[in-house]
Amino acid sequence: MIVQAMTLGAVVALTAMTAACSHYYKVNDPVGSKEYYTTEVDEMKGGAIKLKDEKSGATVTLQSSEVREISAEEFEKALKGSQPKP
Repeated sequence: MIVQAMTLGAVVALTAMTAACSHYYKVNDPVGSKEYYTTEVDEMKGGAIKLKDEKSGATVTLQSSEVREISAEEFEKALKGSQPKP
């Protein structure tokens, strides 16, 4: 019982630490003049990147891009601005 409680405590602590260490990115596509917001950027062969755009939910692959780390506040503000108004 004590081991289970300790394990649960460790899992909760690690989850909280991971959430606090999230990174937020604004990715610009200079060719198409589009902006994407994501928490993860995967580098591919040839310098391309792949990401999941949090605004649209689409998976995007870009050959040319500008990636900038942003604050959680700026990230949330950008996502709220993309929601349709009632």
